[in-house]
Parts: sequence; C-alpha cells; structure tokens
Amino acid sequence: MSTATASHHPSLSPAFPGRAPWGTAGALRAWQQAAMESYVEKQPRDFLAVATPGAGKTTFALTLASYLLHHHVIQQITVVAPTEHLKKQWAEAAARIGIRLDPGYSSGPLSKDYHGIVITYAGVGVNPMLHRNRVEQRKTLVILDEIHHAGDSKSWGEACAEAFEPAARRLALTGTPFRSDTNPIPFVAYEAGNDGIRKSIADFTYGYGHALEDHVVRPVIFLSYSGNMRWRTKAGDEVAARLGEPMTKDAVAQAWRTALAPQGEWMPNVLRAADKRLTEVRKGIPDAGGLVIATDQNVARAYAKMLKEITGEKVTLVLSDEAESSQRITDFSEGAQRWMVAVRMVSEGVDVPRLAVGVYATSISTPLFFAQAVGRFVRARKRGETASVFLPSVPTLLTFANEMELQRDHVLDRKKNKEDGLFDEEDALLADAEKTKDEADGEDELPWEALESDAVFDRVLYDGKEFGMQAHAGSEEEEEYLGIPGLLEPDQVQILLQKRQTRQIQRSKAKPAEQADLIELPAEKRPVVTHKQLQELRKELNGLVGAWHHRTNQPHGTIHNELRRVCGGPLTAQATAGQLQARIKKIQEWATTIT
Repeated sequence: MSTATASHHPSLSPAFPGRAPWGTAGALRAWQQAAMESYVEKQPRDFLAVATPGAGKTTFALTLASYLLHHHVIQQITVVAPTEHLKKQWAEAAARIGIRLDPGYSSGPLSKDYHGIVITYAGVGVNPMLHRNRVEQRKTLVILDEIHHAGDSKSWGEACAEAFEPAARRLALTGTPFRSDTNPIPFVAYEAGNDGIRKSIADFTYGYGHALEDHVVRPVIFLSYSGNMRWRTKAGDEVAARLGEPMTKDAVAQAWRTALAPQGEWMPNVLRAADKRLTEVRKGIPDAGGLVIATDQNVARAYAKMLKEITGEKVTLVLSDEAESSQRITDFSEGAQRWMVAVRMVSEGVDVPRLAVGVYATSISTPLFFAQAVGRFVRARKRGETASVFLPSVPTLLTFANEMELQRDHVLDRKKNKEDGLFDEEDALLADAEKTKDEADGEDELPWEALESDAVFDRVLYDGKEFGMQAHAGSEEEEEYLGIPGLLEPDQVQILLQKRQTRQIQRSKAKPAEQADLIELPAEKRPVVTHKQLQELRKELNGLVGAWHHRTNQPHGTIHNELRRVCGGPLTAQATAGQLQARIKKIQEWATTIT
C-alpha cells in the first residue's frame, strides 16, 4: 500500500460523497475530503488513516460509514474504541449525522433501530466469537479507533483478528501509529525498508505539522519547570538533585517522582502557574479549561484538593473508566469549570474541545502516551487559539516536546534494549489501562520516599525552539511567560517569546552579581543533556587530557586542575555539560596554539 497525504489530492465538493437518506456530515475539511477520495478510488477492504489527535478522525470515519451504508457496500457498523467513555462519545457523534449506534450492546440480536454497535477492545477480548458471528451474518464495516490498542496484549490482538477477519470492510484509525513494543497490530500492513526493518504503512497520513499549517490544530506552548529535589532511598540515604540536570536513569526517575509528590512544593507552584496561565487564556477563550494528568488515584485526589484551594472552585475528578466518570467528563465538556484532574488513560481520546491548558503530572515517559496526552489540548475551534502544557524538566519529555511534528511509524523488528526503559513501562501501563480499583501503583513500592521539592521556571519550548531564563516561581520573570495572550497567530507567539527572553536577559545584566542565584543563561544555551551524553563528554575530555599528557608529560591531575583554574567549575565528575564542553574547547585551543 502507498502512503497518501492530504496535499496530494484536490479538494472535493463539500457535499461529497452525497447525502444518505439519514443525513451525513456537513462540509468536510480538505484532508477528510482527500482521504474519502482516496478510499472511494481504491475501495480497499483494509484502510489505515493516521491523523493527528484533534484533526477530526471521527468525522472522517462516520462520513465514510454513511457512504458505505448508502451505497449498500455494508449493512451494519461495529466501532471498537479504547474506553467506555469513548463508546458513548462515538454513539453521540454518529447520532448527530443520523447513524444510530448502540454503546450499551453486550450480546444477542440488535434492535432494528440501530445501524450498529460500539464496543471496547477489552469487550472484544471477552467474547470474540460473538462479534465474529455478527460480522459473518451481515456485511459489516468495522471501525477500529486508536488501533494501536489492538496490540496492547496478545489476547486483545488475537481476539480482534479472530472477531473481524470475516468483515467486509475494516477502517483503522490512529493519531499515534507507533508503539514502543514489537507486538504487530491486526489489519495493519508492514513493509520492510532497505534496512530490512518492517514499519507500519498508512493509506492516508495527516500529521500535526500539516494540520498546524491548515489551522486545524492549535500550536502548543510547553512550559517546563525544574527545581531542587530531595528524597530518601530504602537504605536510608538522603539524595538531593536538581530536576533537569544529567544524572543516572534511576536518579532521574526518583527526582521526577519527587517533583510530582503532593507533599512537596513543586506541584503546588506549578499548579498555581498553570492556573495563572488559564486565567490569561480565558481572556481570549472565555470557556477555556485545564486538565491535570495524574499517575494514580491517590495523587489525583491530592492535586484536586490543591486546585480547589488555589482557585476556590470545585474541581472535576475523573478516577476511572466507569459510567459516572464518563458523565463527569461530559458535564465538564459542556460547562465552563476551570479544572479537571484525570488518571492516566482516562485522558486518551477524551474529546473536550475547550481544554487549552494542561499539566503533565505523570511519570509515564513513552512517546505514545505523551502524544496522546498532548493531543487532548490541540483541537482548534477558531483561528488563533493556542494550547499550553506544563512539564517537568525531564530530558525525555523535553525531547518529545521538541519533536511534536515528527512522523512516527510502528517498527516491528526493533530489538528490545534493556537500557531503553520504554517497553516494560508501556507494557505495564497498557495492562493497567482498564484498572478501576483504588489501589497504589506497583511503582510506588520502589525504594523511595519524597522529602521536599521546589519549583523553578526553566524554559518555554515552542516550534522546536527554546526560550527563557530560569526564574523563581511567582516572580515577575515567570509572570511574563504566563501572561502571553491565549489568542495569537503562530508567528506572533515566537516573536513574543523572543521579546520576553531579550527583556529577561537585559534585566539579568542589570542585577548585582550576588543576586544571580539561578542559572543566568537563556534556554538555547542551556541544552538539556542526558546522562549518556554527559558520560560521552567526560570520556571525550579524559581522552584529550590523556593525549595532552603524552604530548607534554604533565600528570593527568595537573592538566585537569589547570582546566578548572582557567574555565572554572568543580571536579570533572560533578561538572555540568557546559563546563565540560568549555574544558574540551580549551584543551583543543591549547593543541592548536602549541609551538
């Protein structure tokens, strides 16, 4: 199969593909029309449409369903969704264009009032033969929403393959076709490249970058926060570290979790900042709402309590994928309340168009989850809206934020790398997706206890660029970035961020040196460096020192001490990336100037 993109197809008439007796969607977006044209031209049994979260996959799928029903290609529809709430959301969206889907179906004959059913992947896993019998009896279109979930577990994938193998047509949808594991996704085609590695192949792709150009999604401003963390290990040792600075993988994880712990000051400070940002955004988008994505139910309750104290308003708390939670999401979506706090997967696919400010308060670091989480905030309703997402300054997350426009595919032949850490985390996360019990996560059993934390505004990431100097929470400098208007064109955002940074640098230069208690460098000169990169810098420096020793016969220690004297900073083991790079540059200068 070949990949098609929206830019390759001329626009069709807004009325395409013609009105079915029960009505169809109104004017389609250009990418939806182009995807319809591609489908109608090929008439494939299987079709994978990859469209960035917020682009309108549901509208495309239901328009296609209407077309296939109207032309008697199919007689009924089965929609498979990841969660219970999304079942209801699909049924409501279908009803708006005259397609009646039963979100409560469990077994037996379907009422003739309905055109089909909506079920979850877990529901298919419970009784695949029931659904196989249904698709064998009548020509069926199966819509597999967020189809990467069909690879969540062997049983779900096998159940989907068994249940829907006889289907007349299958439409797979996803905003994130990639997974960190190598479980094949049913009904998705894979092709080997020149390197022999098989990757998923989409029939139609509409990425975030293209959607941004078309004003279909909002640009995202990421605001990241670092700060000092202190925690106690199981052995009783107290460890202190600064979030965002290079350290071992375990230390990064524990510093991150210390930041998110409700008993510290990091979360209250970040929530206060996010609420100030929401107040600013609501000046241009009066009903704008905020969402905090929490790791588990206990911390979600604590965050909701903090937000109530900060705002003086009731906070919507969504702890599971149960019916009452679904109603809470609906009520929040239709209201004007400021904040909702949700746990993990509850945030995926939840369609609340007024969400404009987010706080990524979870320790999940998979690219799939990050993309889905940010996808909750990007749905544009009118031109000029921006989304703001608050993050901990963790190298992995900042990398994802800088790669928002990167297109990813699912890679089947990737080898499992023990140091990667993505696989086990995602396996555990997805196995836990339907959990509703109020119990502590397994990761809370790790040898760790949060002692204290503070928050420091670190940087703004926007359109792959970084802006800002570090500033204390609640400071005038932080307020400048929180106060960027919520209604702006993308190029205006960048101009404003550049102006804010320039003003901050000028203020910094005017301060007495003794007041410079934070790193007084703009973000682009403070690159986030991983532990592995820091090791490489130390290795490079030690190699150059060794070469200088052979050239001059000076002892290694003497050379290191001279570099410290000239460049400043602590011993090599404690030096930052910038300090190591300065020493590398200095010793290279020595090598080129020696006579």
